[in-house]
Amino acid sequence: MKKQWFAGVLSISLLASTPYAVTAEALQKKWKNVNVSEEADGSLFNSEHYDFVKYSKFDEILKKIDKESERVSLEITGHSADGHPLYAITISNPEDKGKYGHYKKLRKQMIKNPEKAQKWVAENEDFKVPVMINGSIHGTEYIGSDAVLQLIERFAFKNDETTKKILASNILIFNVSANPDGRVDGTRFNGEGIDLNRDFITQSQPETKQTVDLITEWNPMVFLDLHGYVNWMENKPGLIEPCTPPHNPNYEYDLFSKWALDQAEAMEAEIVGNKAEYESETYQNMSGTYIPQRDDSFGWDDYPPIFTPMYAMYHGAYGYTLEAPTNTWDGVKWANDAVMGALKFSTENKQGMLTDQIEIFKRGINFDHPYHEQGFFPNAYVLPVDEKDPTVAEKAVNHLLDNDISVEKANKPFTAEGVTYPKGTFIVPMDQAKAGLANTMLWNGEDITNDTPAMYDISAWSLPELWGFEAVEVKSELNAKTSPVKSADYHGSLNGKGPYVIENSSVEAVELVNELLQAGAAVYKGEDGNFYLESIPAKSVSLVKESGLKVDTAAIPSEKEKLTTIEVAILKDGGINKAQTHAGTKLALERLGFSVTEVTPKEVAEKGISNFDAFIYSGTELMLQYEKVREANKPFVVGTKEAYDKFAENVQDFVDGGGKFIAVGAGGAKASSMMGLTDIKVNTGGSDSNGIVEVVYGEDELSKGYKENDLGFVYKPVWFTELGEAKTVASFKTGDFFMAGHWKNNELAAGQAVIVEETDEDVTLIGLEAGFRDHTDYLFRLLSNALYQ
Repeated sequence: MKKQWFAGVLSISLLASTPYAVTAEALQKKWKNVNVSEEADGSLFNSEHYDFVKYSKFDEILKKIDKESERVSLEITGHSADGHPLYAITISNPEDKGKYGHYKKLRKQMIKNPEKAQKWVAENEDFKVPVMINGSIHGTEYIGSDAVLQLIERFAFKNDETTKKILASNILIFNVSANPDGRVDGTRFNGEGIDLNRDFITQSQPETKQTVDLITEWNPMVFLDLHGYVNWMENKPGLIEPCTPPHNPNYEYDLFSKWALDQAEAMEAEIVGNKAEYESETYQNMSGTYIPQRDDSFGWDDYPPIFTPMYAMYHGAYGYTLEAPTNTWDGVKWANDAVMGALKFSTENKQGMLTDQIEIFKRGINFDHPYHEQGFFPNAYVLPVDEKDPTVAEKAVNHLLDNDISVEKANKPFTAEGVTYPKGTFIVPMDQAKAGLANTMLWNGEDITNDTPAMYDISAWSLPELWGFEAVEVKSELNAKTSPVKSADYHGSLNGKGPYVIENSSVEAVELVNELLQAGAAVYKGEDGNFYLESIPAKSVSLVKESGLKVDTAAIPSEKEKLTTIEVAILKDGGINKAQTHAGTKLALERLGFSVTEVTPKEVAEKGISNFDAFIYSGTELMLQYEKVREANKPFVVGTKEAYDKFAENVQDFVDGGGKFIAVGAGGAKASSMMGLTDIKVNTGGSDSNGIVEVVYGEDELSKGYKENDLGFVYKPVWFTELGEAKTVASFKTGDFFMAGHWKNNELAAGQAVIVEETDEDVTLIGLEAGFRDHTDYLFRLLSNALYQ
């Protein structure tokens, strides 16, 4: 039996401290992962500060709670990008701890046989529902994890009636710190520079994958994501979702909205009801909180599935972002009270809420979507496989499976809507429980420019279009003999005795080329953009197998260029305005197999970049700022006029000496113009504009591997006019080129250049977002093409 841990004696007093503090200083200072002296004390971007609990103390705090409470189960469920443990705490009544496998089976039954599950719910009132609370996915929003620590102690040890009632109906899952790197470093993002609360459609980061695993493991009924800091409305501090329109049409939104606003107002009531217990007047005078769906008309939407709660909604959860008002212990208490309000509401209404959660799965399985237009959901998606390069389809299938989406594989050839597909073709049937998630990942998206004045973040994310695989909608009945797929795992092969061709067809193909170059192989690039080798050393054959590519024999063209390894530098945005704007491009380059060195603006000004072959500017032009610099941005910019001049001089010297300069996106283009590297006119759209576009690619080394009429992606769009002698490599298509997303006045860019090359020096401006958040795999090869041309 575990010992009872009495507050004030053995307790670390997470709840009893004044004001609301976690007095973990009493613990023996034994750091497991990082020394507390190496941790940031806060962020310059936060206007308020308090003595938040350092991540280095979490291990001892959580292990002590786990040891002393019979209700608690502690797991390390993964590691962050920087290697820090990701802690998950599950709390329930002791007699329920041995039944977790049983409860998870019941959750799976909801997906496999929802009618049976609904009947069971109606007949058994004592069932337990999982509720998941996510702490501080943005590292500098410290209150989230501190509130989680307080809640963990409460439910580990308290025996008041409210605690006992909640535990009688719920299993509580706490993702204690969803972003330990950010908490340690004092950043919004993780160690790779990625905003994890924008990563839930692509799931490029280990922290995101860990959260997805928890969601698919438990299928929580309620998902609460603890953030800060919003204080927009007088006497209504903080923010509690549900959101404003537009709502993603792939939701069964009627079932969510049936409960969402009432639960939000229950959270609000709990907070306001305790206002006398807060320290500051901001909270003592509050009359409510800002609830976007109730208090606004647009601007805080739940349209893209990139946010954690929005993603959880596709698993049937009632998902909420909770934005505390201040970075203070009052902010911690606000988050704590909000969670308690949600738990009280869901406990009182669990039968109805769970019945409606299961109804989402039932609609999916029965292909019954009463609030969707007929034909909105296809009967199935067909995912063909490229025999020579199956890697893109492989990634797509495994991604779908990781997200609890059923995928099947054809056992023999079949015909769908007049097209015959071979054996081995993948099929995503849409009569499945999580059809909404499958569809939002696989559909083309829509143009919502005229539906709302503004969007909070991206408005288009089609995985087929941006990862480069086919997903063919089949509207009619599909007759194919299939088997369920558990994983897609293609092994590469080397066919014939050489010479060989590696087609420039995917990220994996370029990565293989770079691996072979680094292994010492002689690689040539032909005028067709493909890669050729006389032979592949025996020691490198395993690289081909691991790549998944089928490498065939082919004659090496007479017109060819021998490739060498390229030393690439990328300008580092250390965190301007809380974001690392270069991080997506850096991730793309690394996935392509390049060795990349980050250089800061100050380093370029002081040391130059002459020891590199290529210099990439992908990120905000604010890195070149030296006047009226926001205090929090000062560590990341050139800082002075003298440093700016030296930066520009060193970059020009680099280009004059034969170096390759590549600018990506609007920020890179603006910086190029500022430094005099180009005289073309740089035009930009709205800062919140983004989407999938039709692009006409011209004949050029940079465009090899792309069709003449193909796709691109823009974010803060840019286009080029008054080109002078510069060469246009790609243009937006004339006419209505905007396919999906939100971009006011996009007609101004129709037919205009979006990728250009200077003809008198090696300067390339790529206006498309070729390396956006690991989101645009299909465009990554624009970067490798530019580097290898």
